[in-house]
Amino acid sequence: MTAAQADLQIDPPAIADGAALWRIARDSEALDLNSSYSYLLWCRDFAGTSAVARDERGEPVGFVTGYVRPDRPHTLLVWQVAVDGAYRGRGLAAALLDGLVARVRREHGVTGVETTITPGNTASERLFTSFAERHGAPLEREVLFPAALFPDGPHDSEVLYRIGPLSL
Repeated sequence: MTAAQADLQIDPPAIADGAALWRIARDSEALDLNSSYSYLLWCRDFAGTSAVARDERGEPVGFVTGYVRPDRPHTLLVWQVAVDGAYRGRGLAAALLDGLVARVRREHGVTGVETTITPGNTASERLFTSFAERHGAPLEREVLFPAALFPDGPHDSEVLYRIGPLSL
């Protein structure tokens, strides 16, 4: 953990964090924004496979949401990663991702990570590429959802990043 992260606490989200996670996602201007209701549900039903970074007042300033894939129980699917604008550039997204994967690995035996990234999202591409490098894991990429599958207007393809197996 860097000095810039030392005053932050990383732990699972609580239901009361849902509104803050929604605001952080909305303000990111990079994520597909889900309904505020979905963030409340996420904080209730997937808290064990998600993480929140809190400032010195205990307010959420970043998050990673994820779940263990039902058909691949050793794989953590990372749904969204977002950091409040005032806290970007400090390595917080990497610390959140590393901390979450370490916890889910201990608790669920996860050996791989998956996420999807739209082409051109260089911040996410760097985050997950460097995660694979830090953990000595191979990284495979393939288009999971072509743009033509999205029914609600123009949407870039979603590229699956499959990372693993993770080194001990």
